[in-house]
Amino acid sequence: MSITISLIALNVLVSVVTLYAAPQLFNKFMLKPYRTVREKTWYELISSGFLHAGMGHLFLNMFVLFFFGLVLERTIGQGHFLALYFTGLIVSGLPSLYTQKDNPEFATVGASGAVEGVLFGFIFLFPLDPIYIMFIPIGIPAIIFGVLFLVYSVYASRKEGKINHQAHIAGALWGVVYLIVFVPNTIDHFLTVFGLI
Repeated sequence: MSITISLIALNVLVSVVTLYAAPQLFNKFMLKPYRTVREKTWYELISSGFLHAGMGHLFLNMFVLFFFGLVLERTIGQGHFLALYFTGLIVSGLPSLYTQKDNPEFATVGASGAVEGVLFGFIFLFPLDPIYIMFIPIGIPAIIFGVLFLVYSVYASRKEGKINHQAHIAGALWGVVYLIVFVPNTIDHFLTVFGLI
């Protein structure tokens, strides 16, 4: 069975249950760095990635995971895909854990960090494939989309807001780093796409 589909099903199940049936679990499983550091609730780095702030948040993450996850899973294999996803959850939470550890009001949820890892894994392997964005009728080469996304995320991370752009940036970078370090021949493949070797 597809790991991507299983992860989507698990995200949907946990998110719906914690949003509507057992909201007390939402608070228990969200990432609250102030609590995480002091109470050693390190599981929050993973559990928070299966919670979502609402159905729109859940839909957007699962939409991206579905379209890019299926391709990446087939390309790098289920073992690597699963490892990328779960390490992406952890790595993407580390910046918040560090910067917000003394802020008792800060909390974050969502699979975005892991999903960005999957998206940028796809971008690294298929840099010239078109990515289509709503209301834009032409595809943008994946590598250009990736650069624009990172530039925007860095800019947006300097402003106050509800979106955890730090997690997006860390997850995106981790997607590339994971492939380079753990998946054989990815750099050669990347260079080949551009005719450099």
